[in-house]
Amino acid sequence: MIETRYLKLSGLEPLVITPESNFINVGERTNVAGSRKFLRLIKDGKYEEALDIARHQVEGGAQIIDVNMDDGLIDGRAAMVKFLNLIVSEPDISRVPIMIDSSKWEIIEAGLQVVQGKCVVNSISLKEGEEEFLHQAKLIRRYGAAVIVMAFDETGQADNYERRIEIAKRSYDLLVKKVNFPPEDIIFDLNIFPVATGMDEHRRNAVDFIEGTRWVKENLPHCSVSGGVSNVSFSFRGNDVVREAMHSVFLYHAIQAGMNIGIVNPAMLEVYDDIPKDLLEYVEDVILDRRDDATERLLEFAETVKGERKEKVADLSWRELPLQDRITRALVKGIDAYIEVDVEEARQQVDKPIEVIEGHLMIGMNVVGDLFGSGKMFLPQVVKSARVMKKAVAYLLPFIEEDKDATSSSNGKILMATVKGDVHDIGKNIVSVVLACNNYEIIDLGVMVPAEKIIATAKEENVDIIGLSGLITPSLDEMVFLAKEMQRQQFEVPLLIGGATTSRAHTAVKIDPQYENAVVHVNDASRAVTVVGDLLQKDRKQGYKNDLKKEYAEFRENFLGRQQRKEYLSLEEARKNKLSLDWSSDHIVTPNEPGIHQIMDLDLNLLLPYIDWTPFFRSWDLHGRFPNILEDRVVGEQATELYEDAQQMLRRIISEKLLQARAVFGLFEANSINDDDIEVVVPSEGNSEKKIFRTLRQQSRKAKDRPNLALADFIAPKDTGITDYMGCFCVTAGFGTDELAMKFEQEHDDYNSIMVKALADRLVEAFAEYLHEQVRKKYWGYAADEELSNTELISESYQGIRPAPGYPACPDHLEKETIWDILKVKETIGVSLTESLAMWPAASVSGYYFGNAEAKYFGLGKIREDQVKDFASRKGISEEKAFKWLQTSLAD
Repeated sequence: MIETRYLKLSGLEPLVITPESNFINVGERTNVAGSRKFLRLIKDGKYEEALDIARHQVEGGAQIIDVNMDDGLIDGRAAMVKFLNLIVSEPDISRVPIMIDSSKWEIIEAGLQVVQGKCVVNSISLKEGEEEFLHQAKLIRRYGAAVIVMAFDETGQADNYERRIEIAKRSYDLLVKKVNFPPEDIIFDLNIFPVATGMDEHRRNAVDFIEGTRWVKENLPHCSVSGGVSNVSFSFRGNDVVREAMHSVFLYHAIQAGMNIGIVNPAMLEVYDDIPKDLLEYVEDVILDRRDDATERLLEFAETVKGERKEKVADLSWRELPLQDRITRALVKGIDAYIEVDVEEARQQVDKPIEVIEGHLMIGMNVVGDLFGSGKMFLPQVVKSARVMKKAVAYLLPFIEEDKDATSSSNGKILMATVKGDVHDIGKNIVSVVLACNNYEIIDLGVMVPAEKIIATAKEENVDIIGLSGLITPSLDEMVFLAKEMQRQQFEVPLLIGGATTSRAHTAVKIDPQYENAVVHVNDASRAVTVVGDLLQKDRKQGYKNDLKKEYAEFRENFLGRQQRKEYLSLEEARKNKLSLDWSSDHIVTPNEPGIHQIMDLDLNLLLPYIDWTPFFRSWDLHGRFPNILEDRVVGEQATELYEDAQQMLRRIISEKLLQARAVFGLFEANSINDDDIEVVVPSEGNSEKKIFRTLRQQSRKAKDRPNLALADFIAPKDTGITDYMGCFCVTAGFGTDELAMKFEQEHDDYNSIMVKALADRLVEAFAEYLHEQVRKKYWGYAADEELSNTELISESYQGIRPAPGYPACPDHLEKETIWDILKVKETIGVSLTESLAMWPAASVSGYYFGNAEAKYFGLGKIREDQVKDFASRKGISEEKAFKWLQTSLAD
């Protein structure tokens, strides 16, 4: 008895081909030789549209996707690698195995190196002789792929029954006996040639293939048989009615003979039993070579049914699924077009409208949660799912409100807030959406929320968890204060900490000791669901809390130990080790246009070339450097879709003037004084006045010949007698952002609400980059001949720096007040400072301009108490206030 062995392939999901599997359909439309549209898209570099063709193939029933890039006008190897890298991260497409199709070995091997799962190579043959055949087979086996073997040898293609079985037998024996190739991983393509060509030698093309298939299945154990089905109808190009019937008839008989895999466009197949009887007779006469005049009869009949059928719209076939499947698909795919119709149908089937949410919708959202948790969906897709969910719930709410007894169950109630003084909420909103998708009730208090409101709401709503978000460093202190207050009021609610400036270190060292209950830092949205689940599971939460406390205590002990081992200089010693520059050299350039300038409505089109897209993807929890991320094996496809959505939104923002970009900046005479201060001369109504910027100096002990830096070191000291220059600025692209985001939120569209804010952030950063370039080349002019690409701008390959208060070189946010005073920022362009010195609108950037060729970015690091006291004295503020604003920089 022969052992049963099955061909096993895989994408994200396994495909095991057994006798019960019926016919395995290979989609052919992602083949540049088989689809003019696909070829055009690849030539034009429109890979995202080309991916839609692959998606349609899968939705149309393709169980394997055939990818072929063999065209003289494209780089087949590069195109194959790029397309596979894009396709592999799209769950809807990459769940099925890939067939790497090429006549060039270098393209096949390039594909094998990037494809996921177990694929099929299409193809190898004996055309170049046994040595090359065996070499390629060994490599394919090493890569772990299955292989299609063409019926082709040194003398040419097999074009009759005898030649087909001869080449198949020889190839099989070489593979199995010499390479030890698993026979179940061998697929024979016995050459499907056209019939009804008018040439007698072509009459038996289909019959010989069918009979050859039967012989292979009976004599070569475990292998499969495949072929390109569309070839058989080549003579009837332009007549889709006849072609569809020919494909179906050919497959009907070939499958009975043992053909189990085929490359065919599902949209070009007719159901065998649905073929009109007269057409069926004419087609079978041709396929089975039953009459001498079969070709003439079919040609004559074809004229009566000439005309092309429209290709089936695979996208809408899911509308025929059962109700729950339709709702689930709408949620997973983020399709909101039909959700109201479907939830109304669901409402008619339940006793209470709340049951639609708890039943149909949550079943679908559980699928979303599972896919996201397993890495098969990505954050932007989840946010789209939430948009559908919100639209469905909004439709049901009036019906629920009519039902006085309606109650809804959730996995828990979570309060989310950006802390007092902070206006940034993109990360918080994303986490809220992800948690809502997992059936947690979210109470979002918005931005700039004082501790007393957070605590009062938490009590009133009896929340299960409090989540705090912050972007600026003063927010860290606010979180510490809130933790202390929760402890004082004997809260037992777990505390989540998140936001750009937060960290595991700060959470463990500063926040966790202040609160006896669970405190946990959540660094990205993908972790939020797991963390919240662990915190709320009855049989898990105490153990999880204990583990967290132990972990943070150990981290804290190690961290503080490292800090104590570091050596710090006194402020006096650090100043003695300041950067020493040669101020006698004539490198100082007088600005071409000194003084204060303003831009009230910059054309946003000017900013597009300056956008750094990498942080945009990071804000959506997609990590990788642009543009490489678009080809990333894991997130490339989702990143490409997100990028296209962003481009579409950008076009709308610009064409409809939905956001406004403004700037105010100035260039002034300047000198460093008192070691760490910078004095600038600001023109004022025909006169001038002096303003002081206070800088901070590194105090950690440095290696020999390495200075302890302060920003003041990059400005000529006043006692040199040399007049130097510096500048400061504030730019914004945020006016209109809140209103536009709110409009989307009112439409239950979190995806575009978050998108608008993320794009506003990218535009203002681009504005800062654009304006700095204008300053270097035009207004100041010290780099008038500079010619840098966007990549070089992003990597800061220019002369000079633009550090910002609150960032590593100058972590003191208080200096923003001096910028606002000098430039009259609020009065001029409307950007204001909150009590925690966050800028509003949130999409705003401020900072300094230093033009010295030696100026560079650096991190201040930790400083000692003596510098904080000195800073208070220099700035004329209380030591208590200085410690409040600088405590996150303190070494002890």
